[in-house]
Amino acid sequence: MDLTDEVSRKRAELERCGPGHDSRDVALTDLAAALRNRFQTEGKTDDVDEAITLCRAALELHPSGHPNRSSSLRELAVCLLSRQDSQRVVGDLEEAVTLGRAALALWPSGHPNRGASLHTLAFGLWKRFRQLAAVCDLDEAFELHRAALDLHPSGHPLRSWSLHGLALCYSSRYDNHGVVADLEEAVEFGRAALELCPPGHPSRDVSLNNLAVDLRKRFEKLSTVCDLDEAFELHRAALDLRPPGHPLRSWSFHGLALCYLSRYSNQGVVADLEEAVKFGRAALELRPSGHPNRDVSLDSLASILWKRFKQLAAVRDLDEAFELHYAGLDLRPPGHPDRSSSLHGLVICYLSRYDDQGVVADLEEAVKLGRAALELRPPGHPSRGVSLHNLASGLRKRFEQLAAVCDLDEGFELHRAALDLLPPGHPHWSWSFHGLALCYSSRYDNQGVVSDLEEAAMFAHAAVELCPVGHPNRAVYLYNLSCTLWRAFQRQVLVPGSSGARFVRRAALILHPRNNAHAASSFRALSLHLWDKFRKQPVIADLDDAICLATYALELRLPKHRLYAVSVEHLTVLIRERRFGAQHALADLNEAIGFFRYVLQLRPAGHASHPSSLHHLALCLLERFHDTAMTGDLDEAISLERRALELSTPGDPTYDISSDCLAACL
Repeated sequence: MDLTDEVSRKRAELERCGPGHDSRDVALTDLAAALRNRFQTEGKTDDVDEAITLCRAALELHPSGHPNRSSSLRELAVCLLSRQDSQRVVGDLEEAVTLGRAALALWPSGHPNRGASLHTLAFGLWKRFRQLAAVCDLDEAFELHRAALDLHPSGHPLRSWSLHGLALCYSSRYDNHGVVADLEEAVEFGRAALELCPPGHPSRDVSLNNLAVDLRKRFEKLSTVCDLDEAFELHRAALDLRPPGHPLRSWSFHGLALCYLSRYSNQGVVADLEEAVKFGRAALELRPSGHPNRDVSLDSLASILWKRFKQLAAVRDLDEAFELHYAGLDLRPPGHPDRSSSLHGLVICYLSRYDDQGVVADLEEAVKLGRAALELRPPGHPSRGVSLHNLASGLRKRFEQLAAVCDLDEGFELHRAALDLLPPGHPHWSWSFHGLALCYSSRYDNQGVVSDLEEAAMFAHAAVELCPVGHPNRAVYLYNLSCTLWRAFQRQVLVPGSSGARFVRRAALILHPRNNAHAASSFRALSLHLWDKFRKQPVIADLDDAICLATYALELRLPKHRLYAVSVEHLTVLIRERRFGAQHALADLNEAIGFFRYVLQLRPAGHASHPSSLHHLALCLLERFHDTAMTGDLDEAISLERRALELSTPGDPTYDISSDCLAACL
């Protein structure tokens, strides 16, 4: 039956049961339930307001001792919780918890409605935990949901409620404590709940949405791409069940925006960032002034726009991010549980504007707001580490501007405190290592102590090593490492007797291709220096370091770069040389052959260096023939040298070299 028709039918029934009628209490309750159902589907606030009024009237007809009083208490609690979701009326949540306790007390163990009452009270306590962060509320919610699950065995129509409630509790505890085991439980219970909400079930959209949220969180923690792919799929399925006008449609837009942002943060594809902005705006449009979740959309869209500013440097994005964050802050007055998030967003915006424009006033605001955010995130707060990191970054930048040593000292202290909060392998370790590298580098610039430069190189290398492949920050970390290694190299040149490869050996083969010409040039220059040193005094460690840095340079140059082929050839020569210092390692020779084949693709027929590239590949194939006696290698080497001779002029160095090599082959 159509919800409006149902409301009309129940309203007519109430009119037939005027004051004093024996069935008036039932008619009041039935109309309230019909209005609440319509509110949950259509989002009309008048419906839930009227439902609450009707529930209060029904409760007055069920005084203490009445057999239906417990049902009226629970129904009123449910309506208040529904209104709290949409309007956040002061007092609704507290009253709902109080009524939920009263209803549960009237349904002792063994009562058929006890499970539903346990669920209602648990849901209210979970909501209060989300608002006030009192862990005792979450602990009690867990206890009540488990008790309800025991009363809702397999096949029970309310079992999905209990599974869904436990999923929410585990997800919230993960948000609060960061324990991955809680996130795994949230996903497991979320899947179980979804299985009990097949197509056509009225709660399927909610189960789809919540499971998608937890899968995205797990992706952000563990970087398992299939989790994010599934989250996208589930959010889109939920969106299909929430057509225009549905009160929860904005949450599907919001979830998709966060998924696109997560994929951008992991893979760096700008198209994902654009999609995140689009869905973020769509969510905000559905949350106009007065909407209880407008602050959430303001905060999220501002964060996405800030990310786009960092990628594309469009100042209008940063300006809008400021505007949205301040609008969100106005909706989160002192005492609001999410106020620190708005302050944090403003901190990173001010730091970004300072980096872009160099106005010291922006830096001062970043430090001031950073301290305010940190105060709202005391020890134990799940986001304390992020606030420590951002405040430390602001203080370091202020030190570089004003040279107040106390700022740098505090920056060191805060970065170390942030690192102490992270379990081994946490994705934010790279942030802290990068921050410490910059602090040591700044102190070296200020005081000239070589050990600070050594520490800067060590932490810069660690940041690169821990930054996952495809992460947008990898290029920044790699650039910082290149600058630090180059300065260390310059220092070694000035200090006779220092170890030439001391700092270079800290660089691991953890790479990400970015078109950063400065860093690539630095790496290649260092590689050439070590290659020259190796040729003068063969030390295999120097050759290994040269290969490492040549690989860095190659990865930082896109294939269309004018020096890309040169970088490939340089790396290949080094790898081929290493073969002779490592007992003629066939693996190195195979790698060199692969690289030389690639160079030929970059230098096709007609290219000035095509004959020399043919010759280099022929030499490698001839060497492999001597090791393996594979006649195919010898035949190909002969063919390549003949082509090189055809493309060369007698008297050219390339012609003579290829002629001699061909004679040796034959």
